[in-house]
Amino acid sequence: MTEQNKQRNPLVAVLISAIIVAIIVVWAMVKPKSTEPINQGLLSRQDYNQPVGEPASTTPLTEGINESLRADSGLRPGLRGIIDTAKTWGPSFELWFGRPAPDFALTDLTGKQHKLSDYRGKNVIVIFWASWCGPCRMEIPHLIELRNTIGEDKLAMLAISNEDPALLEKFIAQQKINYTVFSNKETLPTPFNLVNSIPCSFFIDPQGRIKLATIGMLSLNEIKAIIQA
Repeated sequence: MTEQNKQRNPLVAVLISAIIVAIIVVWAMVKPKSTEPINQGLLSRQDYNQPVGEPASTTPLTEGINESLRADSGLRPGLRGIIDTAKTWGPSFELWFGRPAPDFALTDLTGKQHKLSDYRGKNVIVIFWASWCGPCRMEIPHLIELRNTIGEDKLAMLAISNEDPALLEKFIAQQKINYTVFSNKETLPTPFNLVNSIPCSFFIDPQGRIKLATIGMLSLNEIKAIIQA
């Protein structure tokens, strides 16, 4: 290799690197932003991409919670200890704690219509789930036992899935589910339309306010403790 070539090669390398950097910068500036709505309704099985029977993540769900937000939210003091000891779930939608739950109307699998506001005066759990979701399936026995121990005059249990009614009816019969189930593919009011991970539960007090929202599997004792807090 001549002395002239030795001097030229570093210059060529620098020029190529500069061109590559310029291309990356231009691509980042002109890349179109997505216009798709964020988190509309429940995730599909393909989106969730989680094998049945396994938790959605091995990362603690309480990790990264904004402590100042939690302190300034409408979270009731009796719930703090329950959240701090949680292992399979964490709080979500903190800005809605203490705020009125937006009303919605859905028709259950028997053809009966339910309005959330019809349940004022009693506690309500709104559960977002799917039959293919492993943690959801693990939570079902706890929900069945909850329905057996707390009457409908004190607690309403509304479980919402975006799966087809025929599939849900078969699954309900197999699992002997004894609480109200809905098949819903329509967009619900905020914050319910922002659910992007399941199981997700909203605990609503007798005054119609969101007491707590959770992401992840809850045990029977934890559900009862949240209701009673």
